[in-house]
Amino acid sequence: MPKTIDNDLSSTDSTFGFQTAVQVATEAVDKLVTTAASHNRVFVLEVMGRDAGWIALHAAVAGGAEVCLIPEIPYEIEKVKAALEKRFHYDRGFAVVVVSEGAFPKGGSVVAHQSEEVGYRNRVLGGISRQLIEELKAAGFQHDLRETVLGHLQRGGIPIAYDRVLAAQFGVKAFEMALKGDFGKMVSYQHPDFVAVPLKEAIAKPNLVTKKHALLDTALGLGICLGN
Repeated sequence: MPKTIDNDLSSTDSTFGFQTAVQVATEAVDKLVTTAASHNRVFVLEVMGRDAGWIALHAAVAGGAEVCLIPEIPYEIEKVKAALEKRFHYDRGFAVVVVSEGAFPKGGSVVAHQSEEVGYRNRVLGGISRQLIEELKAAGFQHDLRETVLGHLQRGGIPIAYDRVLAAQFGVKAFEMALKGDFGKMVSYQHPDFVAVPLKEAIAKPNLVTKKHALLDTALGLGICLGN
């Protein structure tokens, strides 16, 4: 079953856990808006998304963030600064930036360190929100900046109804496959059907945000700065 909250598998229309993670991130944006507005601050919210920026993009659109930075679009700090400056007038104003943990500046690299955990070879990502704040300060941004890292809060808790139903549908299909001895495959949701996809095909191509994706057009239409 496609268990990844990043929704980064192109072989399935959706992965369970993704919508719940988006809901958690969106609620965080909503809550940060309140304190950002009352204190005239910029909050940088770091969410999960190693290679795919779906969580950040959905949360930014749903929550009305001013800036959204994702791994697929390397950002330019001057563009980010300019977008944030427009939100302030005579030191009054506020903004929320949503950034994927895998986002990075043009010509730069992701903020990560090598894991020392036995059996875990992936680099551990995290810290882009702090780096972004330091970059903005170095670029001359004068307003108050704060960071919030959601981390594993996005992975736990009570799933929303959509993910519960989706997981149940995945589970029933997987059980049917097991009864038939149809192994070496992953359950895939290809609307409106649930089908079996060979594992090699399932992981052959990642599902990343492309420049032609409709949600990206929506973000730009709403005036959300993507940093480029």
